[in-house]
Amino acid sequence: MVKPVALSPQSRAEALYRLGDQELDILVVGGGVVGAGAALDAATRGLSVGLVEARDWASGTSSRSSKLIHGGLRYLEMLDFRLVAEALRERGLLLQRIAPHLVRPVPFLYPLQHRVWERPYVGSGVLLYDTMGVTSGNARGLPRHRHLTRRGALREAPALRTDALVGAVQYWDAQVDDARHTMTTARTAAAYGALVANRTRVTRFLRQGERVVGAAVTDLETGTETEVRARQVINATGVWTDDTQAMAGTRGQFHVRASKGVHLLVPRDRINSRTGLILRTEKSVLFVIPWGRHWIVGTTDTDWDLDKFHPAASARDIEYLLDHVNQVLVTPLLPEDVEGVYAGLRPLLSGEAADTSKLSREHLVAHPVPGLVVVAGGKYTTYRVMAKDAVDEAVRALDEKVPGCTTDTVPLLGADGFQAIWNARHTLARRSGLHVARVEHLLRRYGSLVNEVLDLVAADPSLGEPLPSSDDYLRAEAVYAVTHEGARHLDDVLARRTRISIESWDRGVDAARTVAGLMAEPLGWGEDQVEREIDHYLKRVEAERQAQQQPDDHTADAVRLGAPEIVPPA
Repeated sequence: MVKPVALSPQSRAEALYRLGDQELDILVVGGGVVGAGAALDAATRGLSVGLVEARDWASGTSSRSSKLIHGGLRYLEMLDFRLVAEALRERGLLLQRIAPHLVRPVPFLYPLQHRVWERPYVGSGVLLYDTMGVTSGNARGLPRHRHLTRRGALREAPALRTDALVGAVQYWDAQVDDARHTMTTARTAAAYGALVANRTRVTRFLRQGERVVGAAVTDLETGTETEVRARQVINATGVWTDDTQAMAGTRGQFHVRASKGVHLLVPRDRINSRTGLILRTEKSVLFVIPWGRHWIVGTTDTDWDLDKFHPAASARDIEYLLDHVNQVLVTPLLPEDVEGVYAGLRPLLSGEAADTSKLSREHLVAHPVPGLVVVAGGKYTTYRVMAKDAVDEAVRALDEKVPGCTTDTVPLLGADGFQAIWNARHTLARRSGLHVARVEHLLRRYGSLVNEVLDLVAADPSLGEPLPSSDDYLRAEAVYAVTHEGARHLDDVLARRTRISIESWDRGVDAARTVAGLMAEPLGWGEDQVEREIDHYLKRVEAERQAQQQPDDHTADAVRLGAPEIVPPA
């Protein structure tokens, strides 16, 4: 079992120093799930590795997904059996070995609307889905699908209109807190020796003739530039792939097209159901996913060619989702039921399809110029395979023999011993003085590292109090986010280390001052910086609210860009 490390302010400073003090085997650019996975893959092969990210871990696509770990049931209909089989294998690995504390089973109900032909058609597809999960060798822990009559389906989901279905099929997949999983992957890479630094932007690639031999990175907190030399550079920048490739003077062998996906959060009591839902739309599918005290309703799938850093949800997106889910609900959802909204961009491989829902979810790896490997496309569930393929390509250009990938056997931090500590959760609750439901919530976020958080509470009992208007999260979690999880700004804590920005009615406004105050001491903030952080966050929330009232993408984007970018410490 590897010893956990803290992504503290001090460890970040040390990593930046060491990045400029040696030649690495591999430098990974991009701190989304694929980049973090590539850093972990390379580090566990015994290579010297650096990982840099311009903003926060998972701040782009990897914190704004549907939060599903799934094989992609609809890809069976497209006869993409290889992609489904690969994803189901990864689902099993994540559930059982790699991240059982962060990934958990979730049931879905597929309402049938046509008699005679639809049940055997859907049933055969779900049967194949289950069978492929079993043959992957990693299906243990997920129940098999079952057929339900209309009455049986309505017992599971009383919220459904009786005329919206003639029966149903229920099956199981899995879900994940994507932002925490990505950050934990980066932290695990650091535990295996990778030098990781967020808020560190690549401004140019270093060249020797045609060969890329590293990158110049700028610490966005201080403005300091560091030249990082590496034998191979992996570009894992998702929707920014084309922009990053341009710095190397190449357009690359493929292009990435951004597709916007919007999700809504509504309180759990607005939809009376014990199971998630999967609904067909004219373009794709719509999920209603249980998420703690909420439901996630999503997603859209529309082309996006505006600002990539802050994709904006418009009134049209919200109306589309509400209209489609309301077609099957007894009590329709109203706009005022929407507690949170988030928009993300999928990095799809550019093709001939005019509709982004038809573009490939598969990934490609290329070596456009010597020293630079590019990986793009794919889906969250298969991040580990994408990372493996990228590192395999980089390793081919290294002179010595390098061991093969081992990440299918490497648990993330918090996974080792998780089941044992989960079984002892009542004892842990008595010892810590917290309610067992609180301990269960902490275990699903930190796994076997939960005692690191509880130690903070033991040292300062006031940290055991919940955050204002965000009862699910303790004050200790805001401190831990800085001292152990690499949070640098208020937005990092409210939007990614916790999900307060989408799970609370006020989107974290009430908690902002308390959280900023808790972050101040470990980050060395003065009162001026505390006020700047709060001001930035409040303006971000207001800009997002206003954008969601705009009729289309262009006006929503213009409003969202009205909020200032995060400012470095004064």
